[in-house]
Amino acid sequence: MEKLDLLAYQDKIIEWVSTYILTISCAVQATLIVTALFAAFLLSRVINPTLNERINKANIPYRLTEILYSLLKITFPFIAMIFIFIGAKIAGPSGFGFSVNFAFAFSKLLLAWVFIRLMSQIIEQRFARNIISFTVLGLVALSIFGVLDQTMETLNAIGFSIGEFRLSALSVTKGILGIFILMYAALFLANLTDKRIQSVKSLNPSSRVLISKIARVFLIVTALLIGITSAGIDLSLFAVFSGAVGLGIGFGLQKVISNLFSGMLLLMDQSIKPGDIIEMDGTFGWVNHMGARYTELVTRDNKSYLVPNEEFITQQVINWSHGNTLVRVETKFGVHYNSNPHDVKRLATEAATKPERVVDSPAPVCHLVEFGESSLNFVLRYWIKDAEKGLTNTKGSVMLSLWDTLKENNIEIPYPHRQVFMHKR
Repeated sequence: MEKLDLLAYQDKIIEWVSTYILTISCAVQATLIVTALFAAFLLSRVINPTLNERINKANIPYRLTEILYSLLKITFPFIAMIFIFIGAKIAGPSGFGFSVNFAFAFSKLLLAWVFIRLMSQIIEQRFARNIISFTVLGLVALSIFGVLDQTMETLNAIGFSIGEFRLSALSVTKGILGIFILMYAALFLANLTDKRIQSVKSLNPSSRVLISKIARVFLIVTALLIGITSAGIDLSLFAVFSGAVGLGIGFGLQKVISNLFSGMLLLMDQSIKPGDIIEMDGTFGWVNHMGARYTELVTRDNKSYLVPNEEFITQQVINWSHGNTLVRVETKFGVHYNSNPHDVKRLATEAATKPERVVDSPAPVCHLVEFGESSLNFVLRYWIKDAEKGLTNTKGSVMLSLWDTLKENNIEIPYPHRQVFMHKR
């Protein structure tokens, strides 16, 4: 019985091949398509270098240049489509009388490819653009050759049932494609929303970042749920596995979730926000960006430290610009005991006002703090408003001004002396 079925199936295949493949019309169409593709390949190899050179010389924006480079890739299918269409018209019923249905279908496929590549240029990311282009092209190809319905039925037949729910290859394919497209759309809308929110100057920096994060999370979760449900997958099926999956995700993503909510908490209480000057574990810099997992801290030597958001909650952080941008800086120095301390205090405060970055109010002050072993020790305190420009350079400027002032007034800065006694035995 099985042998008879195989023989019958083999006879059907042989009959189909002899009817549709081993014919003069099929040979003519195959020759036409191969010749058109070869001619289009040669012609595109001649045209593309010239177009590429003109694009390089043109003074146009980067994004437009990238689009033109992408469009160069469709010169080959576009030329091949024209050649196949002209050849099919000549060899068709109105010409030599051959059947050219396959050639016309192939030219339609090339036209669809050109149109898809043109429309996909609105997608900026190359990987997403290629995935979407090939997916749409595959669906169009199946539709042109009339096998789309059969393919859908075949994929739907492959699957298994879980209770009343049936999971098929078709639903999985729809789910994957739907989730991919919806996730890309969600990220695109999130980036667009972020740009619009950042342009609203009435909101402070922390509020803009917080709203942007909430909008991004909402769009991604919504896209994921819509993609799963649109594929016909019942989310209630996952309730059976929710305990084990939730426990596994809780342990695996503990730090990630902690950093995510820590970042939101920092933005809500505004303890740290973009542009703040902070000091943490000996690292001094300003907050350049607050992401979902980490905060970028840029130092004066242009090094970027990616600090997990959780550390700002659990560790001690010095925020130099929290509440007020005024920062007090100290410079300690000593003078000889022959100096008048009243004159030293007056001269030191005058010297501290000379550097540009030292503010006039509050005014600099100088105090005698210790009678040292070989010097009168003072502390000079002054204020600045732009700690993001650095502290060391300001201290250096004040110390140079103090040095010049003390030298001009013949006030000595002592240094330790050592005496060595040699005893003979």
